[in-house]
Amino acid sequence: MPRFYPMMLDLRGKRCVVVGGGEVAARKVESLVECGAKVTVIAPAVDPSLKPLISGGAVTHFPHSYGAGDLHGAVLAIASTDNEVVNRAVYADANALGIPVNVVDVPDLCTFIVPAVVEQGDLTIAISTSGKSPAMAKRIRKEMEKHFGPEYGVMLNLLGEVRLLAQAREKSLDRRMKLLTAIVNSDVLERLRGGARPSAEEVYREFAG
Repeated sequence: MPRFYPMMLDLRGKRCVVVGGGEVAARKVESLVECGAKVTVIAPAVDPSLKPLISGGAVTHFPHSYGAGDLHGAVLAIASTDNEVVNRAVYADANALGIPVNVVDVPDLCTFIVPAVVEQGDLTIAISTSGKSPAMAKRIRKEMEKHFGPEYGVMLNLLGEVRLLAQAREKSLDRRMKLLTAIVNSDVLERLRGGARPSAEEVYREFAG
């Protein structure tokens, strides 16, 4: 099993193709749409959950079986079908075009894998077992969700606002870094967990000294 290089992709406005229309494919489509991708689904029929996205224009659906040329213009491809011939065709075509491809539950036909993810606001924690056990990745995700609650998303928003204040008021990069590090290592997160909602100005003044 290869060791995959972890990275985050900006897919906003970029064409991503999902081959297959079942429940698993639908989940892949929904995740791509949430990231702002322009998603095309290639499948004779689709799961009912996708129909609102298609009718609303968020997803383009071509109701036919996969064929040569369906990946042109795409930056990423996912195959989620029960047909090995189709899956292998998607993999081969994507490789020929230099497009990252994932064939669901077939690690040997993947040039990238999708990790289990914990999300709280702008915080994203990805968990990967390098394709060996998606079930274990999901178990770890559930355990981490108990530890990383909504307060982490609130904390990130607050830090982003304080950072802007510091950039406008502190000429020294070293001083800005020390200020933000002090906030991160303080009890502010615990206060947010307890329901406190200080403003960025209040936090800046508290730690700017």
